[in-house]
Amino acid sequence: MILDVRDIDTYYGLGHILHGLSLTVGEGEVVALLGRNGAGKTTTLRSITGLTPPRRGRIAYKGRDIAGLPPHRISRLGIALVPETRGIFSYLSARENLAIARRPGSRWPEEALLARFPKLRELLDRKGRLLSGGEQQMLAIARALLTGPDLLLLDEPSQGLAPLVVEAVMGTVRDLKAERVSMLLVEQNAELALGLADRVYVIDHGTIVFEGTPAALRANTQITATYLGVGG
Repeated sequence: MILDVRDIDTYYGLGHILHGLSLTVGEGEVVALLGRNGAGKTTTLRSITGLTPPRRGRIAYKGRDIAGLPPHRISRLGIALVPETRGIFSYLSARENLAIARRPGSRWPEEALLARFPKLRELLDRKGRLLSGGEQQMLAIARALLTGPDLLLLDEPSQGLAPLVVEAVMGTVRDLKAERVSMLLVEQNAELALGLADRVYVIDHGTIVFEGTPAALRANTQITATYLGVGG
């Protein structure tokens, strides 16, 4: 087990967002976390990465309790987040955005990533603010991989992208899955996520309401209709 989240409670100020939430990610496993807007998906990722630490509960990464560690230490342990906002430095070039993340010994050196994202090579000298949404997403994923993570957290990677760009981005996620990269995928597009995931959780109001395989979720029309607004 690479990630074991147990009974965490996370707050924003007085707002109690996650209520005893538990989930796991196995080695080489892709796990999807699905739910409506405001259900607590992003807060779950922020809790894991230390950006919004839980007040209670345990988060174990490779058996080590990381709850309460600062984000930079969690990152150095091998967890990388591709945020929903992509987090690109707008006045730095793509090359400079990558240089910030470069870490010696990463299993994805920059040259290998540029081979994986050939379009990115053409954009290295372009400022982040001049990149399209799809180009920023490519850069955000490449930057995360440069840190050499063993666990990749993806927050809404398809959001706001044209269908052709979504296919390219998700093709990269499929390639990483084939390489046995452990991933926790938050995605609004349930069908897209279910096509990639080994297991899936559904979250509602900060509580897990379903855990199982993609096939089991597809078969559970009550859950999909009530919590995902799919089917009936």
